[in-house]
Amino acid sequence: MMHADLIDEQDLLGQLRALGFEVSGNAEQACTAAVCGLNETNARALKGMVEKLYTGSATILPAVRQAIDQQLLPGLMAFKQKQLH
Repeated sequence: MMHADLIDEQDLLGQLRALGFEVSGNAEQACTAAVCGLNETNARALKGMVEKLYTGSATILPAVRQAIDQQLLPGLMAFKQKQLH
């Protein structure tokens, strides 16, 4: 019997909460909430979480990957751009 590590919406919400973000709902809603009001500290933590997820061996379920790609990453990029100006 094979056992695969999967990152589902509940895992994502748990990781975001562990970083101190107050999130609920589905992955997309949680990612949208997480990028609202970013500061340097939580943006760095969020970036680290995404890097860990993407470089780890666990399989990220499609809804979670889509939420990260469409909400978290653009939000982090917008925050970075805002910091440069």
